Amino acid sequence: MNNVDIYNELETICSSCAILKDVPMKEHTTMKVGGNADIMIIPESFACIQKIVKLLKSNNTPYMIIGNGSNLIFRDEGYNGVIVKIGKPLSDIEVHDDIIVAMAGASLAQVANKALEHSLTGLEFASGIPGSVGGAVYMNAGAYDGEMGQVVIETLCLDSEGNLVTLKGDEHDFSYRHSILQDDDLTCLQVKMKLEKGEKDKIQSKMNELNARRREKQPLNYPSAGSIFKRPPGTFAGMLVDNCGLRGTKIGGAQVSDKHCGFIINTGNATASDIISLIQYVQDTVYKNSGIWLEPEVKIVGGY
Repeated sequence: MNNVDIYNELETICSSCAILKDVPMKEHTTMKVGGNADIMIIPESFACIQKIVKLLKSNNTPYMIIGNGSNLIFRDEGYNGVIVKIGKPLSDIEVHDDIIVAMAGASLAQVANKALEHSLTGLEFASGIPGSVGGAVYMNAGAYDGEMGQVVIETLCLDSEGNLVTLKGDEHDFSYRHSILQDDDLTCLQVKMKLEKGEKDKIQSKMNELNARRREKQPLNYPSAGSIFKRPPGTFAGMLVDNCGLRGTKIGGAQVSDKHCGFIINTGNATASDIISLIQYVQDTVYKNSGIWLEPEVKIVGGY
């Protein structure tokens, strides 16, 4: 089935959803690089996502489900297939006593602020992370000694066949930047988090403190994908990069941040190839210097 047919089929089964053609993925990722995707659809409901996935699967059409794009780098060649973006239509947040139920399209900042509004503590670490809730669960996002696995008690997920799956507690198999969602090719649609009652002023103070530390130490005024590498056991990626004299190293418009060597930034005109080449250069250099191979935290996708 060609793109025209796929587009028409998507319009038929999801007439209320936004369906876009030839979409620049740099506009849908925080690194602000990447070529165009053939088609993007933004589902209005969980039922729509199920129908979309089942259609694409039955026609062997390549597809990828994304959220805020904070941990993705699309290659310059773009994406030959359909991007299913879980966005604003699926971003509702509900609070029930000390439980927050958030759809996957809600941003972590929105959820953290909702927790603050209801004097709930446990999500202060998440207030400055730029991702969506769904992506955060998928990779067990975290910062400042906090991570999603500490608060998530249940998720509603979609499997690769378009079926709904509920995971509870230890079934998520959370570990550092990992969850069972990665292993089983599951997409988080909704997450239930258990927090604790706290004092609003103390929660606000903690959020302010952590966000001040972020502003001081991280290059927030440039597009990036956050920490570009996972933390190696017993050490820090940024320190290893710095020890190799790579602070400020550039390839094209991509640069190892002067402010935090664990970040690679887009100085304004970087291509995806610039970013990927710099990642590889840093990996090779650090490995030669220390014997440690830095695993990327970001996912590189696309190409033909």
